[in-house]
Parts: sequence; structure tokens; C-alpha cells
Amino acid sequence: MTLQIAEDLGLFLTMGGQPPDEAARELIVLELYRQHKISRGKAAQLLGDSMDDFLHRAGQLGIPYLDLSDAEIAREFESADLLSRAHSL
Repeated sequence: MTLQIAEDLGLFLTMGGQPPDEAARELIVLELYRQHKISRGKAAQLLGDSMDDFLHRAGQLGIPYLDLSDAEIAREFESADLLSRAHSL
């Protein structure tokens, strides 16, 4: 697949020092990861990064490693509390 990018947008993409096609690829992959459309592993693979390098890159852009909803966090705390109680018996 080929993606055509308007020249003025291409100029913005080159501001980071990368060729426009590489910069666009990185932005697309990072956004797909941020939207939970692809996994960390798939994103790292698509960018040719190790998992550590990918997580560092995403973190520098403010994309969290863990992105849990309030309900998911509450369930995690409940599970931890239950496990703690079970081990103290």
C-alpha cells in the first residue's frame, strides 16, 4: 500500500530528522497502539524496535505503559486485597 502525503504535511514530518515515510509510519503505529488497536509487541515489531526501546519511545510521547480504566483498577485492587487476605489465613 502506498500513502500519498501532501507536501506541506511532509515538511512537518521531516522536522524530526526522519524521512517522511518513516516518520509517518512511526506516528501511525504509535497511534494504533495508543488506541489499543495493536499490542505493544506488534507495535515494537512494526517499528523494528525491541520491547524496551518501543516502551521508552512511547513513554517519551506520553503514551502510558498501562492504560487501565477506573473499573479495571478497582478490580485489580480487589483481587490484590483478596489474595492478601487468603495468604494471611
